[in-house]
Amino acid sequence: MPTRGNVVDTSKFNPAAILPYEMRLKDFEIAMQDVYDFFFDVNSDLISKGLERLDDMLRPAIMSGFLSDMLTASMAKHSRSLTENRQHNGHPDLIVRGVYPDNKVLAGAQGVEIKSTRNRGGAVDTHGARDQWMGVFVYSVDSETEPAVDRRPMQFMEVYLGQVTVADFRRNPRGELGTRTATLHKEGIALLRRNWIYRS
Repeated sequence: MPTRGNVVDTSKFNPAAILPYEMRLKDFEIAMQDVYDFFFDVNSDLISKGLERLDDMLRPAIMSGFLSDMLTASMAKHSRSLTENRQHNGHPDLIVRGVYPDNKVLAGAQGVEIKSTRNRGGAVDTHGARDQWMGVFVYSVDSETEPAVDRRPMQFMEVYLGQVTVADFRRNPRGELGTRTATLHKEGIALLRRNWIYRS
């Protein structure tokens, strides 16, 4: 087990990135470091008890949702103008403070949706195509190193923040039991990647 968690490399941020809603690169850095610190603390305790790391316990889809929620909460805490959307399953995750009653909205236009994925380049499924600012955190999990106690901590590899529209998405096929999803198409992904925030 590493003696310390990951530390965000501040030299990997893009000083030319376009940031809406008074966002700062520091907001991203602090949120990422909050996640690193949490995983180090939890995993240290789990391993000391002979248990698996949290990274190894969680299925990929659950891990991505968990990270998105953690990042949203941390960014809301440190943001100058954004706060968590208090509406259950509301969109976007971060909304401009004071714009919507009780800071709750089912489908708002002012804010930033937060996603996380293991897919390099930032391709991620969403529950629908929307005009939105979308932040995507790409992370990696070491699930191969043996013994497991020597595995590298979870690490953020890329972060993107783009203003996309409905036209930038493709609708994904849905089976009888599947949930309808949409993903940025080739040009949409290229648009997202142009405004990269962090690349390790």
